[in-house]
Amino acid sequence: MNAGWSAWPAPAKLNLFLRIVGRRADGYHELQTVFRILDWGDRIRLRPRSDGQVMRHGDRLPGVEDPADLAVRAAILLKNETNVSQGADIHVEKRVPAGGGFGGGSSDAATVLCALDRLWGLNLGEDRLAALGLRLGADVPVFVRGRSAWAEGVGEKLVPLELAPAWYVLVDPGVHVPTVELFRSPDLTRDSPPAKIAGFAAGTVLDNAFEPVLRRREPAVEAVFAELARIGSPRLTGTGSGCFVEFAHRDAAQEALARLPRRMHAWVAAGVSDSPLRAALARLRRD
Repeated sequence: MNAGWSAWPAPAKLNLFLRIVGRRADGYHELQTVFRILDWGDRIRLRPRSDGQVMRHGDRLPGVEDPADLAVRAAILLKNETNVSQGADIHVEKRVPAGGGFGGGSSDAATVLCALDRLWGLNLGEDRLAALGLRLGADVPVFVRGRSAWAEGVGEKLVPLELAPAWYVLVDPGVHVPTVELFRSPDLTRDSPPAKIAGFAAGTVLDNAFEPVLRRREPAVEAVFAELARIGSPRLTGTGSGCFVEFAHRDAAQEALARLPRRMHAWVAAGVSDSPLRAALARLRRD
């Protein structure tokens, strides 16, 4: 990259459970989940522009034009809301697979909001940036705030959680089912009993409403669950096809990863208390 660029982490997440507990009058589903921020994800490179343009560089996701790209939309939203005269060059280094439920696009948007807030000298603050993020997607605010959290509503009502250290074997089965289709599935449970934080902490709340739907619908997801069952208790993250198994120690996760077939797209990531983006922003404040 040429001079003037800065690099920013866009960490992925897991949903450690996910329930649908009702439906609102506007048609949106009421959810409960726990977001776990990871130490792995995409990387965003940004460079302020003096001409006011927002330009996307690098690889694009198939079928996603620049105006629909969440990173571009985040920059344009921030620019329009603040009437800032500057623009930005945006380069996304994608590591998070699309459609896996790892939150890649939402995290990219959050990183663009938070980093451009600093680079453009806006200093809007976490609350306002999270409110802007919600306009881009329900998962964006948790990445803006950068802490693992209990979430309700459509995912925007957040209560920070201190979670025990954990490492995860992650697998991408390589299938992508649109979220809208999953929500329309007649097999989807939409009226689960509300969970309590105490129940999650006790380990009795680990279900994902979309797991049985995806396992019945997608043979690749079912095959991954069968393989992961050999090393632990597999779970699904979010509304994507991504699967994971949790371990208390890094060595155990690495050993389990080594037992999986090499053909599987699998890797290890750690859960973190503060996101890499939050840490990067804190370093910038100190400097």
